[in-house]
Amino acid sequence: MSTRLALSIAVTSGLLALSSFTFADDFQVLKQLENKPMLLKKGEYQGNYYVPSTLKTITWGYLPNKNAKPVLTVPSESTVTFDTVSHEGLLEDQGRDAEKYFSSHGVESENVLDEAKLITRSNLKHDFHKDGPHIITGPIAIDGAMPGDILKVEILKVEPRVPYGVISNRHGKGTLPEFPKRKKMDGASANNPDAYGNVSIFTPIEKNKNGVWEGVLKTDTGPSIRFPLNPFMGTMGVAANTSEPVHSVPPSFYGGNIDINELSAGATVYYPVQVPGALFYTGDSHFVQGDGEVSLTALEGSARATFKITLLKAGKDKVPGKTIRQPLAENAEFWITPGLDEDLDEAMRKSTREAIRFLVDEYGISEEIAYAYLSAATDFEVSQVVDRTKGIHAMIRKADFNEFKETKNR
Repeated sequence: MSTRLALSIAVTSGLLALSSFTFADDFQVLKQLENKPMLLKKGEYQGNYYVPSTLKTITWGYLPNKNAKPVLTVPSESTVTFDTVSHEGLLEDQGRDAEKYFSSHGVESENVLDEAKLITRSNLKHDFHKDGPHIITGPIAIDGAMPGDILKVEILKVEPRVPYGVISNRHGKGTLPEFPKRKKMDGASANNPDAYGNVSIFTPIEKNKNGVWEGVLKTDTGPSIRFPLNPFMGTMGVAANTSEPVHSVPPSFYGGNIDINELSAGATVYYPVQVPGALFYTGDSHFVQGDGEVSLTALEGSARATFKITLLKAGKDKVPGKTIRQPLAENAEFWITPGLDEDLDEAMRKSTREAIRFLVDEYGISEEIAYAYLSAATDFEVSQVVDRTKGIHAMIRKADFNEFKETKNR
């Protein structure tokens, strides 16, 4: 079925003229599989636990804390599929009406997720200025998880649910204070979204001639900018051990809005469990993000994410780096050690210290050798600079330590 979309460099309710865009025939919108959390017994995801984004399974603007009630409890080594809903296109400065917003960009009603329509039509409270923007799905409890344990989360697949996303820049949120250059006006509200003076660029995705999915940005000079996708979940984590509300924007030692674009399919993240059950959650799906995420958001759209979740028991199971006090990640090629702080320089120091600690504990080398190695052979990348708490992560190449494997095998 051909999906008719409109491609525009529009802000909120369509300041600029729309131009027609015909989307590829082979994209299948990923509709909700079931209306409540459950073990799936048929279909493509048979055998997976499933968590939809319903008014009973989401929070808007806040992460689960120790008082959160799990929407599902699963055993260790379970495969869990989450359907998530992006906040982009649903927020007050976009009109808080998902169907109206996306239809204004040429999306047919049937290709706007029912969950997005339901959320924006509901009475679910959300304060644009106070609350975080993110729609968080979960949490789920892992049977037997206790503080001191480690939750191992293998990212098996992240699939765009719709063939479009949004890239936004909001006043006081991006890297450059002079952007957006539209002025804020009095009377800003969901009924008057233009008054916020923010910029949201609707961005379709399509396959190129080689069959690779790309984001498509129309320019005012005619040609389009096309860039490959790399879907990942911007927010994953475990509940913090507090009864206070946990804002969805700044990441921390429990994970949250960590926005590391390396955490796509094939990566694994380790989280230190803070509360009984761990209470894992996810949301804030990104179709692709550059290091830094400078304007505020990446190309963000709703996604279906599938994880394998394994509990590593304290004192029993092997943990990379022996101990974990904050998220640690890996993929086939790298170990990834984040550093998080409001000050980017301090985030760099924290990432470096964590990288040294990891190398010393994992490979038994001295701190001096680890520090020298990092300086000579490791890239430190800026995760993001727009989430209040900024992020730097080290990319430690595993192949550089192959001789340590050989030594262990002798």
